Amino acid sequence: MENLELQKTANEVRKGIVTALHAAKAGHPGGSLSAADVFTYLYFEEMNIDPKDPKKADRDRFVLSKGHTAPGLYSVLAQRGYFPKEDLVTLRHLGSYLQGHPDMKHIPGVDMSSGSLGQGISAAVGMALSAKLSNDSYRVYTLLGDGEIQEGQVWEAAMFAGARKLDNLVVIVDNNGLQIDGKVEDVCSPYPIDKKFEAFNFHVINVADGNDMAQLRAAFDEAKATKGMPTAIVMKTVKGKGVSFMENQVGWHGKAPNDEEYAQAMADLEKVGEALCQK
Repeated sequence: MENLELQKTANEVRKGIVTALHAAKAGHPGGSLSAADVFTYLYFEEMNIDPKDPKKADRDRFVLSKGHTAPGLYSVLAQRGYFPKEDLVTLRHLGSYLQGHPDMKHIPGVDMSSGSLGQGISAAVGMALSAKLSNDSYRVYTLLGDGEIQEGQVWEAAMFAGARKLDNLVVIVDNNGLQIDGKVEDVCSPYPIDKKFEAFNFHVINVADGNDMAQLRAAFDEAKATKGMPTAIVMKTVKGKGVSFMENQVGWHGKAPNDEEYAQAMADLEKVGEALCQK
């Protein structure tokens, strides 16, 4: 897909996120919206996947290590055709297969159940090692939050991945600068993120604007060309991206919009969509 088409798709993914959270009356909009562009790039451009055959053996794997941003993953899966978009409004409802964190047993397209922060990357590293041991060609991608990388388990996994030269692994850090308790640098600073991954023998790509498709494309192309070591993509993003009153507001880490806020959010995203159609 061209970058403009990817942007339009990401805007539809954002609408799905807001709609699901409004229906659920709970959930995590900020980090879902900041990652909407990378979700879209992965599922519509980067990964070898087939919605009609979610378990095909040679598919690329994705692990949402920051599992609380499941609304973002669900929205892109629905947009890609893994399940009906209409099901997004069942988010977190009793009896729905779309619960607050990803569940690999019940959701088509989900490769790993996740939500306990720090653990997803370990699962992704295991998948990448398995591919190497079996001489399989699939690649493994995992998305972490910048607050999540305060977890020690993240660095144990990184040390192992670097030592084993897992060049089929791409670790993506959504560096939107905010976590549930405030700015990441104030809670427990993870900076410099790039130097830390370099110390664990990763090839590191810094993306100045992780909400820009052209920059994401360049980063993933570089990752694919990297041999002999895993890649970490550290992307600066805007928490709550696309919704005016949510952008860079820590209070929107983990609450759902009410009826009035939902209407405003959808109006914001409609404007974005109209502007993209003029390009």
